[in-house]
Amino acid sequence: MNRFQFVADHHHRRYGVKRLCTILGIARFSFYYWRRTAADRAARQAADARLAARIRAVHRESDGTYGVPRITAELREAGERINGSRL
Repeated sequence: MNRFQFVADHHHRRYGVKRLCTILGIARFSFYYWRRTAADRAARQAADARLAARIRAVHRESDGTYGVPRITAELREAGERINGSRL
């Protein structure tokens, strides 16, 4: 389990955020930053899942012959904004 998730799950019960962060050795600022950026992380994960599905589809359509350069080119032709390192 993620330490930040542990703090999020338990700070309403008996201990506060400050005490839990101290015990776990994390900065409170880091916890609040993690909590504030949760929606962005979820959106990125969803985008990555869609991209992975599209990559698999392109690879399958090529009968497994396309590698990174060709898949990247195919995705760019389809209008995806992507670079080779994201694959």
